[in-house]
Amino acid sequence: MNSDEFWGVVEAARSAVTADRPFAEALTTELASRSRADILGYQERFDDVHAAVYRWDVWAAAYVIGGGCSDDSFMDFRAGLVALGRDWYEKAAACPDSLAGHPAVIDGARTWCRETVFDEDANYAAADAFERLTGDEDAFCKAWDAYATPGRGREEDDVDMGEDFDFDDLEEMRRRLPRLSALYLVAAAQD
Repeated sequence: MNSDEFWGVVEAARSAVTADRPFAEALTTELASRSRADILGYQERFDDVHAAVYRWDVWAAAYVIGGGCSDDSFMDFRAGLVALGRDWYEKAAACPDSLAGHPAVIDGARTWCRETVFDEDANYAAADAFERLTGDEDAFCKAWDAYATPGRGREEDDVDMGEDFDFDDLEEMRRRLPRLSALYLVAAAQD
């Protein structure tokens, strides 16, 4: 699956989101309507875009929006960036502070919703779709082991995450993420 096809799957799922049907569920349904090869191809592209935003500046944005962010939560945040769609994913990848312009992020700051952007279930949509197709919860792992090129996955320890900095240093966060800081940190200081 190429990049355009991957983002087409994401957009199809986004268009099926309702108040009762979150993105991850819509994505699982969209993937389950496709072939097993498509699901594996989707996972391959997902892993690529997920890994591409494994950076300190993106983590800092997650930290501000989430009021803190563990390594597990950062996985969910990166999946949530995918769930925002290609345009917002690319904006956030280029400049994490641009998320301050996303309506859900603005609303999340106003309502103190610390889950904005984080989408844990989106991490598992391909596996869930595979299980729907096969009825076997282990089928995806077996198929992925046969599909994936050995050594293909990027080890997080080997990734250049950019410059590390102290997320608890308010001056540094304001300097690096001025718009997100204005939304979240100013309100937090008043609370």
